[in-house]
Amino acid sequence: MDLRGGSEALRCARGRGFALFGRTLRRGRGQRVRPKMAAASVAGPALNVFPFRDARAAPDPVLEAGPVAQGPQPVPLVLDNGSFQARAGWACPGPDPGPEPRLQFRSVCARGRGGARGGAGPQVGNALGSLEPLRWMLRSPFDRNVPVNLELQELLLDYSFQHLGVSSQGCVDHPIVLTEAVCNPLYSRQMMSELLFECYGIPKVAYGIDSLFSFYHNTPKNLISSGLIISSGYQCTHILPILEGRLDAKNCKRINLGGSQAAGYLQRLLQLKYPGHLAAITLSRMEEILHEHSYIAEDYVEELQKWRCPDYYENNVHKMQLPFSSKLLGSTLTSEEKQERRQQQLRRLQELNARRREEKLQLDQERLDRLLYVQELLEDGQMDQFHKALIELNMDSPEELQSYIQKLSAAVEQAKQKMLQAETPDLEQLEPSLEEVESINDFEPLFSDETPEAEKPVTTVQPVFNLAAYHQLFVGTERIRAPEIIFQPSLIGEEQAGIAETLQYILDRYPKDVQELLVQNVFLTGGNMMYPGMKGRIEKELLEMRPFQSSFQVQLASNPVLDAWYGARGWALDHLDDEDVWITRKDYEEKGGGYLKEHCASNVYVPIRLPKQASRSEAQASSKGGAGEQA
Repeated sequence: MDLRGGSEALRCARGRGFALFGRTLRRGRGQRVRPKMAAASVAGPALNVFPFRDARAAPDPVLEAGPVAQGPQPVPLVLDNGSFQARAGWACPGPDPGPEPRLQFRSVCARGRGGARGGAGPQVGNALGSLEPLRWMLRSPFDRNVPVNLELQELLLDYSFQHLGVSSQGCVDHPIVLTEAVCNPLYSRQMMSELLFECYGIPKVAYGIDSLFSFYHNTPKNLISSGLIISSGYQCTHILPILEGRLDAKNCKRINLGGSQAAGYLQRLLQLKYPGHLAAITLSRMEEILHEHSYIAEDYVEELQKWRCPDYYENNVHKMQLPFSSKLLGSTLTSEEKQERRQQQLRRLQELNARRREEKLQLDQERLDRLLYVQELLEDGQMDQFHKALIELNMDSPEELQSYIQKLSAAVEQAKQKMLQAETPDLEQLEPSLEEVESINDFEPLFSDETPEAEKPVTTVQPVFNLAAYHQLFVGTERIRAPEIIFQPSLIGEEQAGIAETLQYILDRYPKDVQELLVQNVFLTGGNMMYPGMKGRIEKELLEMRPFQSSFQVQLASNPVLDAWYGARGWALDHLDDEDVWITRKDYEEKGGGYLKEHCASNVYVPIRLPKQASRSEAQASSKGGAGEQA
């Protein structure tokens, strides 16, 4: 396919690429898998107005392991440990291994609202419900796509085992297949192995790369293939060359951009465009726009030129409707109701001032009693105690004490008179005091300046503008600008190469015949590869960088989000009895937590070789030799 001279074939292929995207997919309980939109050129419903769904995750039920995990030998447990979403399920042997993973949840956790004092414990994944109210509390075990916080990782594993019906109190008696990052640091794998073997007591574990599991899930069995994997997720984008079925780790490249950076960029764009809706433009809503309303432009500059046309803009702009209330403050209140509100507010202020006067009177009375007690010490001739008490009161002389007693007595008496008058008010008219008038001035904006002398007809205040239109976000070129950052990182000020430049750099490191072999199987996987137009854009970039009339093949994963889990499950079933690919507890104890057994979907194991330390006798001999040379 895709001859340089056959532009018509390429156009048809791009059409088939767009046809891959259908309706919104729903996976798991309460979790949204990245949906697949219609083609970018097709306009939405009437007026292109789309309300935000603000999907709230439903709590996962605690499932029973039951006969699914029973058998003559323990059934492997497959965990796709993604930085955006974790997926867990069983690798059941048999002709029907079962449907999609039984558990899918966001890889975040937060402390419960009860706090640390005996309240609710940490909340994980779908138990959090809506993430926005807790955004400032959310924590992830990942730095980019590498687990670094094992305490939080333990919470995610506890949540997975608990909701799959696996008791983790004693030990987890199931082999585990766990995904890890490309070229995962040995220290991260060491901490993960230590957690699995020491905390959960698992019998054995196998590590693999999620994109490689997805690659082999979409490759016929027993076929040793070569190719280029372009995997883009929530935090990173990787380009992985595969030669004869094995990862060429020396030529792997990573771009530190993914769906998270695209959502943050889109949020900044819309907040600059709509400064009146800063709080409503949340990251969750930006992710919804990316998942359902964004697409990749085949030619970015040409697409921007199209958006300059008013007709094209009107037909393709997506108007995102923010929630709003059409009820205006005071729009249906009569003058009598407003006056009654004012009187109620006045009564509340009077009650508040009365309570304040009572509290102040009580404090002044207690201080006056203390001062009178000190005065009695002076009158009784107890001078030592009197001078000690005077120092405690920070006073210098008996005259100062007497002056303070007179002032405080007058203030207490005046407060009592005010309270006595407040208990017998004139019921015919409520006249506010000066301090009450000053307090109520703070509430003046709540009431109009009209007087209740003449009754006015009841009227409804009509808004001078359309509230629904005011609360709409017009998403035009932002639909292509946000996902474009993985091709042009300079859009957000990142000094990195995009996908096309990185792809060209990797291909240039191989001979011509190997380049031709690799481009025959360019495989796209990961949630950030599901934008409409992504396959066509990769084909266009390859068309520009490859020689004239050379061929290439671009393939999109059948399910870019879940194929990593499906591939790991299939791999576990195929290698269930192959001890050469599983790390047992004995291997862990003998060779350390960073040890890795390689297989078709794994990283390359590069052990750390520490320099050999010289013995004490050798060190002394070398030091003597150096001293002799100096002499």
